[in-house]
Amino acid sequence: MMQRRTALGLALSAGLAPSVLRAQGAWRPTRPIRLIVAAAPGGSNDIVGRILAEAVGQILGQPMIVENRAGAGSVIGSEAAARAPADGYTLLINSSLATVPAMVSRMPYNTVTDFEGIAIVGFSPHLLVVNPRVEARTAQEFVALLRANPGRFNYASAGIGSGPHIGGLLFMNLMNVQVETVHYRGGGPGVAAMVSGEAHFGTPTMASSLGQVRGGNLRALAVLSDHRSPALPDLPNAPEAGMPGVVFEEFFPVVAPRGTPPEAVATLGAAFRQAVQQTATRLNETAGVTPRPGFETNAQVMTFVREAVEKYTRILRAAGIDPE
Repeated sequence: MMQRRTALGLALSAGLAPSVLRAQGAWRPTRPIRLIVAAAPGGSNDIVGRILAEAVGQILGQPMIVENRAGAGSVIGSEAAARAPADGYTLLINSSLATVPAMVSRMPYNTVTDFEGIAIVGFSPHLLVVNPRVEARTAQEFVALLRANPGRFNYASAGIGSGPHIGGLLFMNLMNVQVETVHYRGGGPGVAAMVSGEAHFGTPTMASSLGQVRGGNLRALAVLSDHRSPALPDLPNAPEAGMPGVVFEEFFPVVAPRGTPPEAVATLGAAFRQAVQQTATRLNETAGVTPRPGFETNAQVMTFVREAVEKYTRILRAAGIDPE
């Protein structure tokens, strides 16, 4: 009883939780919830996950603990989440959830059938960025430089099947350039490699690279979108930069292991949606993430994930890229 009162007291102090708790039936978290981030610290999933974990924990009255499980292009962390007890106390955030199946031929879990959908936090385009020592000020200058020096430059991937990997492959194929691929253990290490000059360029997520771009440690040449981003309003979009078709954005699904009780899925989903509303400005300014409506049920979330898997598979096969 004391634990329940303490949790409710924390929820009331947050000023938001009572509506969530009243509306969602009987399930209430009575101990900390684990949020697996399937990437290293410093990447987009880590940044977004930590912003939301704090807010969700306040809403539910129980801490949400972030656990980084990097490796194999997010497969290690996702598999850990898929195999965890389906009790509502383990969740996963992974923006590569729908891209990895398009690139990895042998998956230890099924992206579509092994998870329950909690929320889709929002969407964020990738960027084309270079180390400032690279002698190119525009995307067109950079493409010309790569074409004149095939194999001389390398780009930073966040692991096989990750968003930065697929973004780089699309850029190479559509722009007809040859570069070396270097896989890192997540978006954060990949961005650090570009900052140091170990890697020459990349197509990182906006969340993982925005601070370095604003600080002058990376030079952004384009936002890989059909539209300019409010986070970097002076940066040309892909068509404006002379790269029509090099459009790639990530989305941030939050999922639970298959079999998690529906009442727990409902409570957690409501808490995440409320947390996104609370933190929308911070998510956009810090990570370039913009929420979109229409993902209020398990079925809506997982339908979007399935459609995204199919979309990325079509794009990569059309570009002549087969799974590894």
